[in-house]
Amino acid sequence: MVFLRYICAVKSKNMYRLLIIYFLFLISFSIAGQSGRTSFDYLLLPHSARSAALGGNNISAVETDISLVYDNPAFLGYEMDKVLHAGYMMYVSDISVGNVAFAKQLNDRGSIGIGVLYGNYGKMKETTEENEVIGDLTANDICANIFFAHDLTEKLRGGITGKFFYSNYHHNTAIGAGVDLGLSYYDEDRKLSFGLVGKNLGRQIKAYEEDLAGLPWDIQFGFSKRLDKAPIRFSVTAVHLKKWKFDNYNGVEDSFGKTLAKHLIIGAEILPTNNFWIALGYNGKRSSDMHLQEGNKLGGFSIGAGLWVKSFSFSCAVGKYNVSATSFLFSVSKSFTEPQL
Repeated sequence: MVFLRYICAVKSKNMYRLLIIYFLFLISFSIAGQSGRTSFDYLLLPHSARSAALGGNNISAVETDISLVYDNPAFLGYEMDKVLHAGYMMYVSDISVGNVAFAKQLNDRGSIGIGVLYGNYGKMKETTEENEVIGDLTANDICANIFFAHDLTEKLRGGITGKFFYSNYHHNTAIGAGVDLGLSYYDEDRKLSFGLVGKNLGRQIKAYEEDLAGLPWDIQFGFSKRLDKAPIRFSVTAVHLKKWKFDNYNGVEDSFGKTLAKHLIIGAEILPTNNFWIALGYNGKRSSDMHLQEGNKLGGFSIGAGLWVKSFSFSCAVGKYNVSATSFLFSVSKSFTEPQL
């Protein structure tokens, strides 16, 4: 909160430098905190139906959709003033992931918001080493968020999300803290936008056992372009930019082209009106991870749609994030001011 109060007082011309310095500092802090393992991996799942439909992640498509703030905090703005959002994903079996968020305009250039992510992994049987059932156990994750964004120029906006993590896996608990740092550039005349995000920069404060684990941090860059003569927008998001090569289970090294494909998420939207959208997406890394010799041919692909009705918005998406099931994500938002579409 001290940092947020300070950042509100910084002039716009200096805020860009401040974000870059803080961004680099937290990347260094995250790298230092890594022990080869990561925790709170439910953060890698999509938390917005729109970004889920676009391949699971989108940091550049500028919209009045508060759920996208979970992808890029720089999306937060005055256009989301007094908007309440709730999202829910049916993941696998009785595992569910959900979120809520609310935003408030601070002034002509700044906005603030709060949100909560949670993961519930259902009930499991607790057994002894002799396989004797002695009761039930549960596992839950929760992440409290505070969002802040500020217009640096007429086209450039910076944002930050402060995160506090808590996990309770039966008798084991873990606590962590981190931030997302984002920039969003939007040229309305050219219908072109760019996004840059440092995501999940931080580490565990308290481990499940002895060794502290890092967060699933990443650096991402993306751009979106709407066609001049058709209601279609394309997006390309580059992810996993903290490294180039990926480990393969078969031990065979990927070619340059295959490695590049694993770093890219490609999405396309049909936007016939300001009140309705349809989206398709392809996630190269997810497709490769879930590709089996038999089945899962649609792994990595996703589809979704959304609709504004007066002050309400509804959206849904379908995708595969696990080889054993197809996941459904639903979102609903309510604006308590006149919608700006």
